Amino acid sequence: MTEMIGRYANYFEVGHNAFEFLLDFGQLYFEEPEAQMHTRIVTSPIFAKQLAETLNRALYQYEQAYGPVPDKAGEADGEARPNNLRHLRPLKTPEDMGF
Repeated sequence: MTEMIGRYANYFEVGHNAFEFLLDFGQLYFEEPEAQMHTRIVTSPIFAKQLAETLNRALYQYEQAYGPVPDKAGEADGEARPNNLRHLRPLKTPEDMGF
């Protein structure tokens, strides 16, 4: 079995076309002008929907155990930070997908 490597992400971009979803993960910090992207996952719409349902279920369970999660980064500690969590960009060509 291959050893999995964990990478921290606080910035996400999601793109799609008629056949695939792209999930890009990276890190963005207040001091930096742009995100440092490090991982791309390509999956079908069916599995993207299953991922969304799995994340929603996990967030529900987390909130039942630990309380509500703020809607935006920084709300819990009162700091104003950019919203790194929801960036949607539609993909139109294979070149947009990195092929």
